[in-house]
Amino acid sequence: MKEVVSLAKARETAVFGSKAVGLGDAEREGLNVPPGVALSGSIVEAVAAGDEGAIARVTKSVRDLRAPLAVRSSAVDEDGAAASFAGQHVTLLNVPSVDDLASALREIWWSANSDSAITYRQRVGLFTRPSVGVVVQALLDPDVAGVMFTENPMTGADERVIEASWGLGEAVVAGRVIPDHYRIDRSGQVLERKPGRKTLAIRTAAGGGTVEEQLPADLAEKLCLDDDQLEELGQLASRCEQVYGPARDVEWAFAGGALYLLQCRAVTTGRAPDQDSKLAPTPGAPVEALQRVPLFAELDRREVEQIARSFKERRFSEGETVVMEGSGGAAFFLIDSGEATVSIRGEPRGTLRGGDYFGEIALIDEGPRAATITATSELVCYGLTFWDFRPLVQGNGVIGWKLLQSMAKKLREAQEG
Repeated sequence: MKEVVSLAKARETAVFGSKAVGLGDAEREGLNVPPGVALSGSIVEAVAAGDEGAIARVTKSVRDLRAPLAVRSSAVDEDGAAASFAGQHVTLLNVPSVDDLASALREIWWSANSDSAITYRQRVGLFTRPSVGVVVQALLDPDVAGVMFTENPMTGADERVIEASWGLGEAVVAGRVIPDHYRIDRSGQVLERKPGRKTLAIRTAAGGGTVEEQLPADLAEKLCLDDDQLEELGQLASRCEQVYGPARDVEWAFAGGALYLLQCRAVTTGRAPDQDSKLAPTPGAPVEALQRVPLFAELDRREVEQIARSFKERRFSEGETVVMEGSGGAAFFLIDSGEATVSIRGEPRGTLRGGDYFGEIALIDEGPRAATITATSELVCYGLTFWDFRPLVQGNGVIGWKLLQSMAKKLREAQEG
């Protein structure tokens, strides 16, 4: 089984995820989608772990795509009819070149293992190791973009509901504007046109990522779709229902005079802004730092090295919430550089710096976070997830026993204190 394929060859949901297979279905049915490739969950995790061979294979596979790139998560269990991870798993727009792809893939991998994603998994009964496939496509520069529902999501009426704004569709998806609102029936007759308040457009930034461009007043309330474009969207809705079935949530864009399908999924509830953090591919965690962590103090260097290989780097921006008190968690973090504050029930409890760590209890009991930790500077951490830690301990009795001794020692010290 190939780990990197063109979208047209992405057929196995268990390997490439529902988003990739859905776009593959669209391309096979002749719908217009931006060119791209699908990456399997296994190769994305290998890239996130800093595997140079995997990074080279992925980089080679996307060389022919026109940069900049759109890099979107396609986890195996996201965006089903019963659950949607919208806002949990990252989409990265305007990745400048294929050389920047490895860090983008690492960020997406971590988004599926973030506290917010873990909390959601626990709530919907999907607390299993995420398999995070990824779709990499040439990024469009849309004139107008947005979302469309093939049935009215509020009333259930048999009509198309369209929300649109200038620029990239993230302005609509993330709720950054009040979009134009349209309703059309199945014959294409326009039932309603309601201008929004589109004070900004999200555009691609010269150095990567996106920026918010303030729009002049005459564009803010000007309808951004004409009759011909509405007719094309109505035809797209019909084709999506033919290919995927009824009640679809469609993301679309007009670029260079052409209509593109960006995503088509079953209608679900709840949208949230995509997360934003920057990660760089660095394999493993520093062994010397891990040896100073009490949880691993009883292990010899070889055993610590074995654990260190399962860590993956994660970075947080100044002011970003690293973990939230009461949220679900499945990762332990060791701070490499930077500072963070600790608070419990809103009260400051201390500062964490390089060499400090947090979240070790989450490796074992899958319980809620006991404190809120907020980055007060650029924060570089190494993280170990429950999914990597558990099989490591289960498969190595010596490591498991030493960790048990270490925890017993900490418990005795707490009782005696």
